[in-house]
Amino acid sequence: MWEFRNQLRYFTHSRVMVWVAFDRAIKAVEQQWLQGPVQKWRELRSKVYAEVMSRGYNEEKGCFTQHYDTTEVDASLLLLPSVGFLPADDPRFLGTVRAVEQELLHDGLVLRYRTVTGLDGLPGDEHPFLACSFWLVSAYAMTGRLRDGHALMRRLVALANDVGLLSEEYDPVENRMAGNFPQAFSHLALIGAAHALQDAERALSENSLSENSPSERTASF
Repeated sequence: MWEFRNQLRYFTHSRVMVWVAFDRAIKAVEQQWLQGPVQKWRELRSKVYAEVMSRGYNEEKGCFTQHYDTTEVDASLLLLPSVGFLPADDPRFLGTVRAVEQELLHDGLVLRYRTVTGLDGLPGDEHPFLACSFWLVSAYAMTGRLRDGHALMRRLVALANDVGLLSEEYDPVENRMAGNFPQAFSHLALIGAAHALQDAERALSENSLSENSPSERTASF
């Protein structure tokens, strides 16, 4: 995803996207009446899923990892529930969110990964990525941490300039935008985070209503 220039690795996010490709192809056959070797695709989807779960998840650390040969985490792992790979309340994903918070937060914003590993083949360090920070908002929303999600969302939206544009990175020390500007990736992640918060709020509201009796629901309106 990040176009690393060093040694080849089986990156967990990339392998998950292989699973996504087969999953969506299967659904296209099952739900849209398209043609394809769906049984073969089901077998491959299951094979990739099992591989990711066995090699992309570190039992000792309790989280998914950046690639199969490391214990490092990567912000792209925050996307696993968004693509349907596993539920957001799965303990393995909750552990991954905690690991991202512990290892990739820099002044409250999210780094793509720890550059000190040298795996990307590039010199120097970098600032937090706004898209990754919006992914954390989505993760908070999907895991029921709405207060944290709204707080981070407010901070991120406030970073936009006078016409509402965002950069690729943000320097929280110097309080300035950095990297490519404007960056569509950041804005797409913002939209996704807004939808995630809205969906979580709607689900919370519906659950609250369903727990009340019909008379109580009427009274509440």
